Amino acid sequence: MLLAASKVFDRCKPVIGVNTDPERSEGHLCLPVRYTHSFPDALQKLYRGEFRWQWRQRIRLYLEGTGINPTPVDLHEQQLSQEQHSWAHINGRFQDQRSEISGPHLLPVRALNEVFIGESLSSRASYYEISVDDGPWEKQKSSGLNVCTGTGSKAWSYNINKVANQAVEEILKIVKKHGSLNLPLNREFIQKVTNEYNDSLLYSPEEPKMFFSIREPIVNRVFSSSRQRGFSSKVCVRSRCWDACMVVDGGTSFEFNDGAVASILIDTEDALRTVLLED
Repeated sequence: MLLAASKVFDRCKPVIGVNTDPERSEGHLCLPVRYTHSFPDALQKLYRGEFRWQWRQRIRLYLEGTGINPTPVDLHEQQLSQEQHSWAHINGRFQDQRSEISGPHLLPVRALNEVFIGESLSSRASYYEISVDDGPWEKQKSSGLNVCTGTGSKAWSYNINKVANQAVEEILKIVKKHGSLNLPLNREFIQKVTNEYNDSLLYSPEEPKMFFSIREPIVNRVFSSSRQRGFSSKVCVRSRCWDACMVVDGGTSFEFNDGAVASILIDTEDALRTVLLED
């Protein structure tokens, strides 16, 4: 579904997905799992008009700066090692004359789930500067940056930010020890608090806003992280990385090294037209 959606730029062209592997995939972007084995029923509902359109917002990306390379590497078609991934970007840079453009350059892809920025080598910290909603620039080091849509809020972003019952229980015990909590810390209460927080991380695919997450930020005298997560309408990132990439929906990778600047935002004209079948 993600691969198909990445090829569609006409907001009037509907995209409908069928989960062909429900045992291994949640299929949030597809029709409900029951239609996997009864697809004729889904076709009948579509034919009778028993559905409503759902406009899933998508992220667009602008790239500018020194020595940028707007040529993508398609990760869907290739199984690359980290070294091969880096060489693929280098080869693309020499083959594409546009690499000398300083920008801003609108990239030829839209993110339905998320955009991830970080070093290609996962054990290396990512160094960059970030500005949220045209605010002040902040130097950061972290394990990378994830920016998602409402559709993607159920995917990687959710698993980055969700809390476990154990963490909630330990925090509430500390609060209770300081006399600020007069409630029984039973399993039901802890589960309720956990669920309420985790549910707050999700939002509608049709809302024209993004949710950014800083993964494992390093905070010290030099680097800060005033907001580790939050909603935004625009995120700008200036790379200070050595061998980094900007990956769209886990399938399309762009080189994103020192000097490159990415502007990440939502334009409602990029919305993807999908369907919700009536029960």
